[in-house]
Amino acid sequence: MTFAVINSRASFGIEAPPVTIEVHISCGLPKLLMVGLPEVAIKESKDRVRSAIMNSGFDFPSRRITINLAPADLPKKDGGRFDLAIALGILIATKQIVVSDISQYEFAGELALDGKLRPFRGALPFALATKKAQRALVLPVEDATDAALVTEVKILSAHHLLDVCAHLTGTKIIAPYSMIARTTEPKFEFDLADICGQEHAKRALEIAAAGGHALLMNGPPGVGKTMLAHRLNTILPEMTDGEALETAAIYSICGKKNNLDLWRQRPFRAPHHTASSVALVGGSSPPHPGEISLAHNGVLFLDELLEFNRNALEALREPLESKYITISRAAHQAIFPANFQLVVAMNPCPCGYWGDNRANCNCTADQVRRYQNRISGPFLDRIDLWVPVYSLSKNILLQFANKNVTSKEVRARVVKARQIALARAGKINAAFTNKEIEAFCFISAVDVAFLEDVVEKLKLSARSYHRIIKIARTIADLAGDETIQNQHLKEAIGFRRTI
Repeated sequence: MTFAVINSRASFGIEAPPVTIEVHISCGLPKLLMVGLPEVAIKESKDRVRSAIMNSGFDFPSRRITINLAPADLPKKDGGRFDLAIALGILIATKQIVVSDISQYEFAGELALDGKLRPFRGALPFALATKKAQRALVLPVEDATDAALVTEVKILSAHHLLDVCAHLTGTKIIAPYSMIARTTEPKFEFDLADICGQEHAKRALEIAAAGGHALLMNGPPGVGKTMLAHRLNTILPEMTDGEALETAAIYSICGKKNNLDLWRQRPFRAPHHTASSVALVGGSSPPHPGEISLAHNGVLFLDELLEFNRNALEALREPLESKYITISRAAHQAIFPANFQLVVAMNPCPCGYWGDNRANCNCTADQVRRYQNRISGPFLDRIDLWVPVYSLSKNILLQFANKNVTSKEVRARVVKARQIALARAGKINAAFTNKEIEAFCFISAVDVAFLEDVVEKLKLSARSYHRIIKIARTIADLAGDETIQNQHLKEAIGFRRTI
């Protein structure tokens, strides 16, 4: 009897739990048994492995083969990622290749029938877990770039099963994969200078970028709400290495390859208003990330807000506060990060021109009320900045033509304000807890009385009270002031008017 143990990993959410592949060759009628909760795609790997071994010049044993994927209580649901490990287990168990220490490696990759290695989903989370285990990672060449984003882990990339066997036996060593570092100036298709006028909305955009605040733009069609939203990404600072790895890991488990020239730019997701709750927050079985997780550390833009399904919008309320989403199913539970910055745009009425002096609105007051009631008060209360965007006359547009500030200039101010916030509290202002507001957002007694009076008159919630203070803190940071002044509070209150 012969036996082999190979290290690999499963995929569960953004985690890569370890899986030990045990191969036992024994006497008996030729049969291959696979146990350990494998799904159908993994059960089919026995046919891929058999062809790959034979087409690579090895013998497939005509004996009883038992393959156990341990632990047995962990569902294995990610296609052919275990093919390479299973094939190596069979070759080592039958002594067709002799390896001195197989435990120092972890293996992943799907096998073609001719023995070539094919990519799999989730190479980046796999590499992160391999680094913690202090092992070397062997995988297909196509996945090496994603895995190499994780520093201080030995990546061995191969084209074929024979390449892996040659390395393990010492016949031909695979050189560790090294990625060339790329430091390029961020390039964007859009620029804030493209928009003439709308200085109030641009100011709100700058405050939102500096503090990470949620933003709502309300106005008639064609005034530039969507243009403004698409330019928020151009004034946001690049992600840190840690943030970039978190976001890249989510894209990796979705089978999306990371662009090395853009991987530190913050994601911008703009789902269509027909998107379901599952599409927005994630779901399915096994659980997959939704748009809020794909927008992690970036921007989630919901255009035509009131056309979205109300249940889908209500599902965003918890992750807006907690910054993660927990998806529970009968057999398992997955947690995905969802630290996104929400930006929404909406029309004030069904025809879109209610309150616009340049067009006639044909909607009745009852129609306007029913239309705006499609969105709940608790959802609106979680949005920091409420910005009316008005249509502009031709004279104003010509006045601002070729005189607009660029995204690069605004981004410099945003980066400086964020550096001040991070140096003060280690986080952006929008993420402050109530205790941190008390610690880092000092307001004089006179201004506290002023703010409480405004909150009472406008009938704002306690959440709105704290959001006004956080917005004022961001405005003060942009101005370079150490303390919050009365003018900062007044400007912040101006962004809390009702829709």
